[in-house]
Amino acid sequence: MTGAVRHRGALRVVGVGPGDPELLTLKAARILGSADVVAFFAKAGRPGHARTIVEGALNPAAEQLRLVYPFTTEVALDDPRYLAEMAQFYESAASTLADRLDRGLEVALLSEGDPFFYGSSMYLFDRLARDYAHEVIPGVTGMSGCWAQARIPICHGDDVFCVLPGTLDEDTMIERLKAVDAAVIMKVGRNLEKIRRALRAAGLLNRAMFVERGTMGDERIVPLARLEEDKASYFSLVLVPGRQRPR
Repeated sequence: MTGAVRHRGALRVVGVGPGDPELLTLKAARILGSADVVAFFAKAGRPGHARTIVEGALNPAAEQLRLVYPFTTEVALDDPRYLAEMAQFYESAASTLADRLDRGLEVALLSEGDPFFYGSSMYLFDRLARDYAHEVIPGVTGMSGCWAQARIPICHGDDVFCVLPGTLDEDTMIERLKAVDAAVIMKVGRNLEKIRRALRAAGLLNRAMFVERGTMGDERIVPLARLEEDKASYFSLVLVPGRQRPR
């Protein structure tokens, strides 16, 4: 464990994987089974994906702290209100966790996938790690769960691999795609049509695979060129496998 120990309580940021409860690591399961407090993010009116994954794995006596986002995709990332209100939300959530840590409680903060890969939990870690003992438990990423389910080896040898957010502007996305051998495009959602155009322009559309809710019971895997929708759900990504050279 690292970090300055000024209080008895410790923060453990726990990656819980992409969706299949069996992809929870042994270490994560052990920590969740004994934590005094379990905190998790959720959209208003939803149970919270990370919390759903760990159903049955928690200490029955643990306090459960539901941290409800003020919004998710309703406000654009470049809207000044987004940064201001999200920063306020993370400050408030960090204060809530600090209160428990100050009381000497062990706090487990859940994160879908891996905590440091596009995870909201990193923003609370940033605010708390300097003052509290802490530990980060890595988790299976959504993208690795998806390419395993799709049976698509993503890269090999000296392939150059890139992870791109679907929120990039189209010209930048095309430029990045042309410069790599393999890619994963995250944050698909309402960016699906733009992503499709960029892949077509980069000559990669026929290699692209769309995966929705990978590792979950209702997952869907289909070649992107055959997908008819122009929008995708939150739990979606696009795989562009490399491995185009002989080995």
